[in-house]
Amino acid sequence: MTQHDPLRPVRDLSRRRLLLGGAALGAGALLTGCTSNEAAPNNAQVKDAGATGNAEPGKKVTIGFSAPAADHGWIAAITNNAKAQAAAYKDVELKSVEAGADAAAQRAALSTLIAQKPDVIVLLPHDGKELNAFGLEAMKAGIPVVNLDRAFPDALAYRLQIKGDNYGMGVSAGRFIGEQLKAKNVTNPIIGEIAGMDELELTQERSAGFKAELATFGFKVANRRAARFTADTGQSEASQLLQALPKMDALWNHDDDQGIGVLAAIKQANRSEFFMVGGAGSKAAIDAIQADNSVLKATVTYSPSMASSAISLARLIGQGKGMSDLVELQVPKEITLASETITKENAGTYSKLGF
Repeated sequence: MTQHDPLRPVRDLSRRRLLLGGAALGAGALLTGCTSNEAAPNNAQVKDAGATGNAEPGKKVTIGFSAPAADHGWIAAITNNAKAQAAAYKDVELKSVEAGADAAAQRAALSTLIAQKPDVIVLLPHDGKELNAFGLEAMKAGIPVVNLDRAFPDALAYRLQIKGDNYGMGVSAGRFIGEQLKAKNVTNPIIGEIAGMDELELTQERSAGFKAELATFGFKVANRRAARFTADTGQSEASQLLQALPKMDALWNHDDDQGIGVLAAIKQANRSEFFMVGGAGSKAAIDAIQADNSVLKATVTYSPSMASSAISLARLIGQGKGMSDLVELQVPKEITLASETITKENAGTYSKLGF
């Protein structure tokens, strides 16, 4: 990642302006002095830290950070965005700790972080339920925790939770599929679903939203397979689903990185009688939608810009500040990003924002 001058205005290329909607509570909403912008490196979502108001340099804040290894495009964007946002502030020091291969390894690394007594910890856990005890421990030790994406079940385990709208993601996918099939006068469609990791609550929420929205059209999922958010497992599970459904009208795949394997399986099976919706908003998926040369016709967003907002909000929490656009004196307890639908018609707008 190239370095930039933290006093230099940086254009917010994040999906924040497009995806946070009316709840625009990311860094763009709280840094009221940020009006001049230019391109950020590696699609990192960085706000100008040399502006006035809340962005003006203040008390030095040490932010601990941990996220799973960047072996997935979305996770890589989370880490890159967090580091770039921290670098934009003269008064922020970011201390990253390795997350390890699983929740147990991440918990051990985070325990060493607590001993260093950072002002705030920003954490994307391997599993929210598994790391809930750590959140409680840190909060009890007087270290506010900003929980990213994979939610802690206990509200006392975090000071702030920022996540995508997983249920809404499923709803968006279901609505696009339902509307497309109704427009084609398909009355009894065969619909497939390639989910992510079933043990994660976020996957369960996505499937629940998808099922509920399809039901409003009188439709249901004919076959559902759970992959592991990887291209290899996406290909494997898609191959089995395609065998189980020799004819299909529509398919929703929860994750665009996983979708690389799903599309490979579809191509290998020489299938094209259905259309597919992706999930998250990767650049490869957006480009494919714009090119309109495969079964992939849309994707529903789940923005890694939440990591940028998490750093900005952690800084305010550490400085004892609130959000200057709000009357309340403190940063809110929970923020949920909206899920948008990217199609051929708007893919050009979203293209430069893909991770």
